[in-house]
Amino acid sequence: MEDTITIVLDNRELLAGVCGANDENLRLIEGFVGGRIIARGNEIRLEKVDEAALRRFKPLMDYLIATVQAGESPSLEDVRSLAVEVSPPDTPYPPDSLEPFREELILIPQGLRRVYPRSRNQGLYIQGMRNHEVSFCIGPAGTGKTFLAIAEALRLVLSKKIRKLVLTRPVVEAGENLGFLPGDLAQKISPYLRPFYDAMESLVPYEALRRLEEKGAIEIAPLAYMRGRSLNEAVIILDEAQNTTKEQMKMFLTRLGTGSRMVITGDLTQIDLPRRVDSGLLHAVSLLAGVEGIYMAYLHRGDVVRNPLIKKILEAYEHEKNS
Repeated sequence: MEDTITIVLDNRELLAGVCGANDENLRLIEGFVGGRIIARGNEIRLEKVDEAALRRFKPLMDYLIATVQAGESPSLEDVRSLAVEVSPPDTPYPPDSLEPFREELILIPQGLRRVYPRSRNQGLYIQGMRNHEVSFCIGPAGTGKTFLAIAEALRLVLSKKIRKLVLTRPVVEAGENLGFLPGDLAQKISPYLRPFYDAMESLVPYEALRRLEEKGAIEIAPLAYMRGRSLNEAVIILDEAQNTTKEQMKMFLTRLGTGSRMVITGDLTQIDLPRRVDSGLLHAVSLLAGVEGIYMAYLHRGDVVRNPLIKKILEAYEHEKNS
């Protein structure tokens, strides 16, 4: 049975914010819920849709209206992410509310952008980081593991809720040898740690980052430099943790000091360790699952946000592995 729903807004300014430039938000929503969306005066009307489409449409519009009323301008990416969340029949949040997205927004002081979770699992990941001293996040490339961790850490540092951000990675080459790169040790390691800067520079102006580094509020170093330290009032992020050994992982986890938080990210399908060397991430996930104060987040192919083509690439590799 086809039906129509009409939403009356308070004014045309609110309508313009919800519709987006040239009604691009509405056109995107049409593709997800079906039917035809018409905006006239201060009304938005969805025509000729079934009951399932109406259930998807209403919470999405409620959230967009609340977002614009709060003074924010949702991007197409924000709208697409929200639409994906309400499209599946097993939508993870109550069908009449997407309010958890608002609570999980990462709003960075001096930041260049607002960071929204773009899937249910990303939302749970953010919740886990905020509610636990130690969080693990395991998932394939492009799912936002490191990006969300850095965004949340910058929020804490720039709002002065925590003293510093420490970013580290194990130096394990993916098919290449650092010894053949020119320069001293610092110059050899610098390109390897570049992904941290890429993420931070997309979130915070360069000058703000430079000031934080000068004050010692941001530190980036190889994992080997963590030995013997006690890190207090800090957010410590270990990236590419699948390339740690069991001994390195134990060493890292025991650096946790007073008032600190740790986030460990990795992809168990991209282990570059020599054969017969067990991954410290795989061991830790098995050993520490269920330990109070430790959160385990799992992201999947459906959580890929870097580029839609990555999902297809992962599917192809997975198909080859299983065939």
